[in-house]
Amino acid sequence: MEICQLSGGFATLPFQSTHVPSPITNVSSKDGTPTFIRCSTIRAAVNLSYSEKSEWQSPNRMLILGMGFVGRIFAEKIKNQGWVVSGTCTNVMKKKELEQSGFDVHLFNANETALMILTTLKNYTHLLVSIPPLEGTGDPMLKHGELLRSTLMNGHLQWLGYLSSTGVYGHSGGAWVDEDYPANPTTELGRLRLSAEKGWLNLGRDLGISAQVFRLGGIYGPGRSSVDTIIKQLPLSEGQKMRRARQYTSRIHVDDICQVLSASIDKPSAWNVYNVVDDDPAPREEVFAYAWDLVEKKWPGLLKHRKPRENTESSNEKGSSRGEKRVSNARMKKELGVRLWHPSYKSGLQSIINQMDQPYQCSP
Repeated sequence: MEICQLSGGFATLPFQSTHVPSPITNVSSKDGTPTFIRCSTIRAAVNLSYSEKSEWQSPNRMLILGMGFVGRIFAEKIKNQGWVVSGTCTNVMKKKELEQSGFDVHLFNANETALMILTTLKNYTHLLVSIPPLEGTGDPMLKHGELLRSTLMNGHLQWLGYLSSTGVYGHSGGAWVDEDYPANPTTELGRLRLSAEKGWLNLGRDLGISAQVFRLGGIYGPGRSSVDTIIKQLPLSEGQKMRRARQYTSRIHVDDICQVLSASIDKPSAWNVYNVVDDDPAPREEVFAYAWDLVEKKWPGLLKHRKPRENTESSNEKGSSRGEKRVSNARMKKELGVRLWHPSYKSGLQSIINQMDQPYQCSP
């Protein structure tokens, strides 16, 4: 068995650096008695290069559980502002990619690493949760609720944000819904999200910190938009197929999501819920038609031998009232003082195509 000696026992430290320290040996405690612990345990829990401890003196330390599309872009923005940022992902290749961008990243497995992450949470001042619940399990962190609460009780956490979805509202027959509208999710995932919302808000109350839930509309941005779908000739995802015949579809540009998160950090409130959507719940077919025109104008002839997907595929779609609702963003604007950079899909898509020099330069 491989053994290491630690001075004074083991101390909990933040996330793992890209460079893992070599095993510590021949170190005695203050009374001269060696303290032993498995090196495998050290590598799993210490998670910090000793040369980088000074970073943890920063007043702004963010842990992002789930560095996907939104999490990564938000991480890049605040890292450029001087924040210490760590996060999790579930893919080895994604982990390497994120580390090459300068982030400390840990592979997350809901069944194996949630407990290990708990030991590091108390070192962070801010926590953004961007992990969807799992069917049959629910939120992978909240299932350790009591341990999570006791771990963070004496930690440094000041702000907690949970990324949810406007899908928790269910159907409203096309009526406008705000945060006071009774949530009535119609899917298992929606019910699990609503349960997770309550769990994270309750944790914030117990800890006495600022905790917010952000109910996001359909997320789009560079590399993930109707412009990209048209250029790449990508097939519709299952979610897109479900939404394509709706009369109303709420959406939000990723840059505006980041703006809202930053505003919430700057103006922390008690335990609140915010709808994060733009001003124009336009039907998806209209959005795709506009994106098609943008592509044709920028690269004439590129789509010459193709038919607009939305015009051909949505004609026989049934159940057009599925999930119909219009989501209000009034609270977000009033309380957080947010002025959207992209109040409608038109400015959002225009900004995306303006960043493209060639049609093959869409992000993967």
